[in-house]
Amino acid sequence: MRHCDYLIAARWCIPVEPAGSVLEDHAVAVVDDRIAAILPLAEARDAFQPSVSIERPDHVLIPGLVNAHGHAAMTLLRGLADDLRLESWLREGIWPVERRFASAEMVRDGTELAIAEMLTAGITCFSDQYFFPEIVAETAVDLHMRAVIGTPVVDIATAWAEDAAEYLSKGSDLVHDRYADHPLIATCFAPHSTRALSDASFTELRILADQLDVPVQIHLHESQLEVTQSIEATGKRPLQRLDDLGLLNASLLAVHAVHVNAEDIGRLAAAGAGIVHCPASNLKLACGIAPVRAFIDAGMTVGLGTDGAASNNLLDLLGEARMAALLAKVSPADGGRISAEEALRMATLDAARVLRRDHEIGSIEPGKWADLTCIDLLRCNSQPVYDPLSQLVYATRADQVSDVWVGGRQLLDRGELTTINKEGIFRRSREWQQRIADSRT
Repeated sequence: MRHCDYLIAARWCIPVEPAGSVLEDHAVAVVDDRIAAILPLAEARDAFQPSVSIERPDHVLIPGLVNAHGHAAMTLLRGLADDLRLESWLREGIWPVERRFASAEMVRDGTELAIAEMLTAGITCFSDQYFFPEIVAETAVDLHMRAVIGTPVVDIATAWAEDAAEYLSKGSDLVHDRYADHPLIATCFAPHSTRALSDASFTELRILADQLDVPVQIHLHESQLEVTQSIEATGKRPLQRLDDLGLLNASLLAVHAVHVNAEDIGRLAAAGAGIVHCPASNLKLACGIAPVRAFIDAGMTVGLGTDGAASNNLLDLLGEARMAALLAKVSPADGGRISAEEALRMATLDAARVLRRDHEIGSIEPGKWADLTCIDLLRCNSQPVYDPLSQLVYATRADQVSDVWVGGRQLLDRGELTTINKEGIFRRSREWQQRIADSRT
């Protein structure tokens, strides 16, 4: 009999890979922070002697959810500028507050709140794009959260850097020196948008990203105005401009990609670029609906993201999966549907794939990190259960998440955070709310 750290048994296990597989009365063995085996429960009990045995008889066990795009610290701006279109939301609501309050302290406090929220919603890995990325990374490590840290790049001065050269220099330090081989942290460059950088700055970014072999994540074709302004200023659509500058390749991760035409989709697919779909944020900011079915039919990988809490306003990836599946059934642009299975895959393995982390997370397979989420289906809203996969996507809420492990460490136990002091986080968030509210009056 072999020792294991955890033996986790649930009524159902949805490993995501193989596709469509739903296992009943199975257990997952965790050894040295990684998945060692997925076996029928009786066989698992004969094969392993666990330090901790966990049984969840009315639950479904899935890979930890992967949030492929967000701005964690913006939890502190949640509800600040609601019911505005994207441009007004940025210029009138968000940017003035960021210019005054963005700081290492704000980023740490906002990121702690975001990680607490994401863990309780079953998210075990998040991709982030915000100022002071070194603080985001430090906070994630302190709380044992997995993250892909995008270092911002713009041409204008902010509290973090003066110009594109300094953004790239600081970003290189994070990518090359601090987190090159970290078990929890991966990195990428994250230019805000094509409007935020000159051709010269984009060229420097491309050279550096190629040298360091890291992805580039960018808000792209999010609004129609973005596309129109790009054509007026450069004579090119944003995607065409990136292509001409050598940035359209398999390392590009296009976030939003709402306002794309057939030529844009062809370019993205030919390049092997990834897509992050943020349905709730796109709806709330009146940007529209991305043609997700067309991306998938073109052979592209699409992951799900929440975007920031200031534009969503929830960090609830189960909710995004449900919304993605429903929107695809009514949008003429999609021309087809997204199944529950595809939606769950977009929130797990495909999100990991667009972040280049699918070799280590995103599915329940031996050898991968033990990033796991357990969800209670014994609730009024999710009974009876004919198909646990379908029920998970269409009838389950984030507050049904009971247990979460990141890298073999249990961070949520029967709905309670095991290592995070919520009271302290709530106190600091109230303090920030008061400071920001006072400044606006």
